[in-house]
Amino acid sequence: MMDRTHRSQPKNSSSCTATAAASTSNSNSKFRPNRAKSLKNLNPSPTRNPSYSGRISGKTSDLTDVEERNNKVGPQEALFEQQEEGDPSNAPSIIGTCPFMCPVRERAQRECLQDLAVFERVDGNPRRTSSSLAVKKFCRTISTKDVKAADVRPLPVLDGTLKYLFELLDSSEHPFEVIHDFVFDRTRSIRQDLSMQNIVSDQAIWMYEKMVKFHVISHHKLRRCSGDPHSISSMHHLNVEQLTKSLRSLYNLYDINRKPDSTYENEAEFHSLYVLLHLASRSHSMGESISVWFHRLPPSVIWSKEMYFARRLLRFFRIGNFWRFFCTVSAEATYMQFCIIETFINEVRAEALACINYGGYKLHPYPLALLSKILKMKESDLESLCNACGLETSVDDMGSKVLPTKQTSFCHPQGDFQNYAFVGLEELLL
Repeated sequence: MMDRTHRSQPKNSSSCTATAAASTSNSNSKFRPNRAKSLKNLNPSPTRNPSYSGRISGKTSDLTDVEERNNKVGPQEALFEQQEEGDPSNAPSIIGTCPFMCPVRERAQRECLQDLAVFERVDGNPRRTSSSLAVKKFCRTISTKDVKAADVRPLPVLDGTLKYLFELLDSSEHPFEVIHDFVFDRTRSIRQDLSMQNIVSDQAIWMYEKMVKFHVISHHKLRRCSGDPHSISSMHHLNVEQLTKSLRSLYNLYDINRKPDSTYENEAEFHSLYVLLHLASRSHSMGESISVWFHRLPPSVIWSKEMYFARRLLRFFRIGNFWRFFCTVSAEATYMQFCIIETFINEVRAEALACINYGGYKLHPYPLALLSKILKMKESDLESLCNACGLETSVDDMGSKVLPTKQTSFCHPQGDFQNYAFVGLEELLL
């Protein structure tokens, strides 16, 4: 059973929630239009059914497939489709009986087809595996009416499988992208088995938190992989997609198991990740504003330090207070939060350069030494970023490097930014 953190609720908690949401909404109205965009397809379902069990009757049992349809048709249409298909809680549940990480039938079939990942082979033989190495693959087309109980793993086996997969993440024998590709697919299969059995217990929440954390850490590590750029970019895109879907499923599980005046120990931090993903200024807007989303959260989550950090950071970013943005990240970000923020750090730095370039006084160039401290980067990296943004640097009479302002050549770099270190958080990222 997971630990819950009980927090004393503020008086008039509903009004506090509304005040927080209204405050966010009011501040958002002052943002520049091109900065108020949000990450596409991240919203949890606008209406959460307490009886929702993660499976749609007569349809694909994988929860992610339901979410994919939600993304395509919009939240209201998706809700209508779910109602048309019937109440999922009335659908018969499968009780898995498979005692292995991979069903015997699948294991034999994959041996014949030589469809074994490098981690599943006995002595490197692509035709031979074992019950202690093979892990069930994700199958998109599977449906509950075609599944046998012997092909579905019960909760204890799923829990052991997840722990085994995460032990592979510490391996130094293979590049991270190879490990990620294997764990990525097998965790989707775990989510599929959880969904088919309508498992929505506290243990399921713990497992989803671990799987979300895997996607968050991969979000950070994939950017540092040295493999084929096109392949890494594709992995990163798919990882973000599964991160958002796993977050939605986790939020649903929190709501299903919600008890009065209590929250789960890590719930606030996982909700803060949703807010931080809104730092993507170039993404498409969602159908629901973040202020509306805040209304559905319990006050204990809204007023938590993790959510307070995320809300302030989003506000600093949107109003262009870059000094406060970087100071707050440096002082308060957790490891998971920074893994999300890191993707947008160089974009924020480029926006800061644009503001300084257009708003600075032409006769007073900006010292790179001072600017590098504000942007939390090395001076040599800052000079490289300036050049990538079309800005030229020079040397003043004292021999110090400066950034002349009012340059008309500024432009956002095409493609991805180069990776620059975040000075002050080196120990956090070890």
